[in-house]
Amino acid sequence: MTDIVKSSSRMWSERMDQGRRVAGMKYRMMMASLLAIIASPVCAAKLSGPPRIVDGNTIEIEQTKIRLSGIDAPETDQICLDAHGQKWACGVAARDALIKHSNGRTWDCHTTGVDEYGRSFGRCFIAGEDVNAWMVSSGWALSSVRDTHTYVVYEVVASNAYAGLWSGAFITPWDWRHRNKGTIIIGASSVPIDAQELLLGSALLSDPPSPDCLIKGTVGRKGERIYHLPEQLGYGQIDMTKKLDDRWLCSEAEAEATGWRKSAR
Repeated sequence: MTDIVKSSSRMWSERMDQGRRVAGMKYRMMMASLLAIIASPVCAAKLSGPPRIVDGNTIEIEQTKIRLSGIDAPETDQICLDAHGQKWACGVAARDALIKHSNGRTWDCHTTGVDEYGRSFGRCFIAGEDVNAWMVSSGWALSSVRDTHTYVVYEVVASNAYAGLWSGAFITPWDWRHRNKGTIIIGASSVPIDAQELLLGSALLSDPPSPDCLIKGTVGRKGERIYHLPEQLGYGQIDMTKKLDDRWLCSEAEAEATGWRKSAR
């Protein structure tokens, strides 16, 4: 009787394992099919024109929002440390550097797929120059960890030249978005001993990073991302030091491009 029970138990276990393998295979096939659809030529497009630059990652051409692929630039509210250990608005500087480099010229962007905010992933060029690569080689962005590190060589170039963000100490953009007391701070030469206090202190974002970045973005209990304009009721009561998920935004275009919706009042 015991042998029969053991045999039945073994057979049941084997069937469960087989079921899990089949389910896992089906899931992988489904995901592979989905990725194939996203990366297919049907989802690809080419856009040309002078862009509106929203931030160091995002532009808009012909009402299409494009997220520069393969790179990650600092958010406009991100603060870094310069070569002297002083705080500076590196996110705003990255955006402004891209605006200056663009200088009203025509961009040619090749897009494939979309991100969670509906932005098209794009590799963009100005007169044949890879803009994505320029952002990394100039130190205003990093090679994205979500991709295959297409631009990592340019990141090494920027680091060796102490360019842009690499001129001092900073938090990687992907860590900045989810920072906490244990977040690592990096730099090309050295990291000041008080960097943790300066870049991770609760009062860091009590004031906007720039006089032009006055919109308050707050995250609710259910994860909803809502932005508030200075003229709206209750704006002055929002304390930006309470939650690290809250952030300053520089324009409504930036807010909407990155998944925030306007407060009803």
